[in-house]
Amino acid sequence: MQRWRGYEAAPGGWGRSVVTIGVFDGVHKGHQATIGHAVARARELGVKSVVVTFDPHPAEVVRPGSHPAVLTEPARKAELIEALGVDVLCVVPFTPEFSRLPAEAFVHDILVEHLHAALVVVGANFRFGHKAAGDVALLERLGRTFGFGVQGGPLVAEAGTVFSSTYIRSCVDAGDVTAAAAALGRPHRVEGVVVRGDQRGRELGFPTANLLTHRYAAVPADGVYAARLVRRGGEPLAAAVSIGTNPTFSGRERRVEAYALDFTGDLYGERLALDFVTHLREQRTYDSIEPLVAQIAEDVARTRRALG
Repeated sequence: MQRWRGYEAAPGGWGRSVVTIGVFDGVHKGHQATIGHAVARARELGVKSVVVTFDPHPAEVVRPGSHPAVLTEPARKAELIEALGVDVLCVVPFTPEFSRLPAEAFVHDILVEHLHAALVVVGANFRFGHKAAGDVALLERLGRTFGFGVQGGPLVAEAGTVFSSTYIRSCVDAGDVTAAAAALGRPHRVEGVVVRGDQRGRELGFPTANLLTHRYAAVPADGVYAARLVRRGGEPLAAAVSIGTNPTFSGRERRVEAYALDFTGDLYGERLALDFVTHLREQRTYDSIEPLVAQIAEDVARTRRALG
């Protein structure tokens, strides 16, 4: 897959293409269906498939301070999109100037002048241009003018729930990582670098990796979870993960701490990923160390059963 920074990176002599556009945070089942449809149509037409996405998140530029929790970091999002068979990932820098681009200019500059779109595949709720003034109806009218087709990507739903990034964020925020995984088509992942913590876990016999996550990462609700710890180039490890402020020790800083089962070694400084499988319990406060250690042992046993 080719990766372009900005649509201006399209090479000279670039032919026609099938384009799909969106933030695609999470690359969930709905996104997969839309992108997959674009890839299939491109192959049928014998042209390249292009995914256009944006960085940073448009919300942060249009309404500073409103950046939503991020389900997939940029590198992970690119990996997931590449796995769908896309030919080109075009990341457009979303600047204040770009946000003021009128809908008609958005279509002319990106889809016509640079990407030479033969077909544009978008979701039914797609909006574009300054103040999101453009919709699918306008895109279809402009398509007739400039000579490209427009197709709506299929909605994906289960039990009456349409999968969306907003819905998945709400699941993660509530700690329902099982529902999030159902919509994503895979476990929800949180990434970060292992940093030194208070080392209380080591003193208790359960040394944990304290994960420093991205400021906008979609971290699940406080609680204890069964997860798989993924190291670069290594086999996934079963892990019991605690998220919260360590109330037994009057902690104030919210942390993500993972105890890797059956692992001995040093993880400090490594960049890891945690794939959350199921929620085990809420955070609790204990009057002494003994019941806390007993509970952690039970959490480890339940993690083994959940990941077995």
